[in-house]
Amino acid sequence: MSEVLQTWFDRAQAQGPSLPGARAPWLANARQRSLDRFMAEGWPTTRHKDWRHTSLAFLQQQKFDGSRGTPSGFDLEALRQGQNGHWMVFVDGRFEAGLSRIGSLPEGVRIAPLAQVLAGDAGQLEANLGQAEEGGSPAALNLALAADGAYVELAARTSLDEPLHLVHIAAGAGAASFPRSVVLLGQGASATLVEHYLGNAGSFTLTNTVLRGRLERDARLTHLKVQQEHAEAFHLASVDIQQDEGSTYESHSISFGARLARNDIATRFNGRHCHALLNGLFHADGRRHVDHHTCIDHAQPDSTSHEYYRGILSDSAQGVFTGRIQVRQGADGTDAIQRSDNLLLSRTARVTSQPELEIYADDVKCAHGATVGQIDEESLFYLRSRGLSEPHAHGVMTYAFAAQALQRIALEPMRRRVAATVRALLPGGSLLGDIA
Repeated sequence: MSEVLQTWFDRAQAQGPSLPGARAPWLANARQRSLDRFMAEGWPTTRHKDWRHTSLAFLQQQKFDGSRGTPSGFDLEALRQGQNGHWMVFVDGRFEAGLSRIGSLPEGVRIAPLAQVLAGDAGQLEANLGQAEEGGSPAALNLALAADGAYVELAARTSLDEPLHLVHIAAGAGAASFPRSVVLLGQGASATLVEHYLGNAGSFTLTNTVLRGRLERDARLTHLKVQQEHAEAFHLASVDIQQDEGSTYESHSISFGARLARNDIATRFNGRHCHALLNGLFHADGRRHVDHHTCIDHAQPDSTSHEYYRGILSDSAQGVFTGRIQVRQGADGTDAIQRSDNLLLSRTARVTSQPELEIYADDVKCAHGATVGQIDEESLFYLRSRGLSEPHAHGVMTYAFAAQALQRIALEPMRRRVAATVRALLPGGSLLGDIA
């Protein structure tokens, strides 16, 4: 794949428009350094401590090209039904204006395709787009080849009253996309961002996506990501959030698709009294593999973080959770909770859970834990003795396990949609009715 990547990059540099902002010296330099880093390091291997439970060997054997497909089988109107907001649609990593609906925006709010911003005054992104040395080699590859994404900027004390939906559709067989989005919230600003990742059935694709956010003092970002790509897709995602004093970041990562899905989520507290909620739910069946790798950096005192991830695995699926909470020297008053709970629905499903605390301060309150188990036979017998069939009883208990993660999603239309998706995945889920 390295030769293909080099060809893409060389062609894009020569043609200019293929990679927006190619004529900005700082960006051209950042892209070249990013590509050089990836060509030197390659895809992460299991020898890397952060990837020892997730192998990309099968991904390395695939050949992807830069072709774009046509979305088929997607009913965007059905996706929008019952959900207000602003909609940006991307097909194989490129913005589709004809499918998007960005309504009127409040004063002080800017929402635009990243390609448009880079093609204009690319200099305003120099401090926020990212550097080649940041993150892992997949994030470096994204910076080298990112052609589009979303640019969101809110001025101080402004609010985006309706959610912004970013719909990413992997459409082309063998297509690889590298969307990169930037979210900048000024002092006291607030916004809700919903990412949908979908894909055409029956074709293998690669989505390598990066989201970078900067929350200034007292800003608030609620971020919900729903990943439902097809069973032959590869999904690699990186989220990097910088939080200033008093800011709040809420992340809800819902992973239901892809042959292999990896989510790296990191936030850093650069001021006092910050708060972060990292909430996740994933389901994997067949031979699928889902990995969440998180890091919350308590770099300043008097901040709180709550982290809860739940996994449901069946057949021969594998799940991985690695969560690190860092409490740096001087970060007194830290209050951090981290939990990973997993439900195995078969004897061959596997999960690896590794919560970590790294504490260099004394006056802190930190706790972490992990559980892995199966459906309780006594509870199952109790439900069946009350007249429920075995599939119905299994569905009730499995949904009850998932519901604790769903209840943390405050956006009701999305909570109900995710709940309906969960029910459709569960044995006997069709018998559960319309509950959220």
